[in-house]
Amino acid sequence: MPQMLLPFFPDEIKLINSLLGFVKKDNYVYYFNGQMPIFHHAEDDLQSFKMFVSQLYLCGNASQSEIVRAFGISQSSIKRWVKKYKNNGPSSFFIKTVRRTAKVLTPQKISEIQELLDSGEEIDDISRVTGVKKGTIYKGISQGKMYKLKKKR
Repeated sequence: MPQMLLPFFPDEIKLINSLLGFVKKDNYVYYFNGQMPIFHHAEDDLQSFKMFVSQLYLCGNASQSEIVRAFGISQSSIKRWVKKYKNNGPSSFFIKTVRRTAKVLTPQKISEIQELLDSGEEIDDISRVTGVKKGTIYKGISQGKMYKLKKKR
């Protein structure tokens, strides 16, 4: 997967086009329309940056090529951000998305593994028989989905 290019914020005022400019000061980036400030965000706030440059383009204040040239980002990045803004609005840049993988410990698998645990089988053997990774079995036990009988001394 290619590395995303981060925006470049100089210390002196840099023009995006003849009407818009930006400057970095005290770890914040300030955007200006002429002399009037129109937006600011922390220098490391990438989500606000993505949202704002998408908005600049969609409102017709700057072209994608002007944004690419001013901040040193890729053309595909700005296209992706604009599409996200169009489809889901500005709040979509600030929503945490959780990616879930397929659930391995289904109720059937849990009962199958629990029967093997109850019969005294070792986790290595259970893993081989059921096709469930050892770490997943240990995680299920630590989460209380299953339990392992303690060996009597």
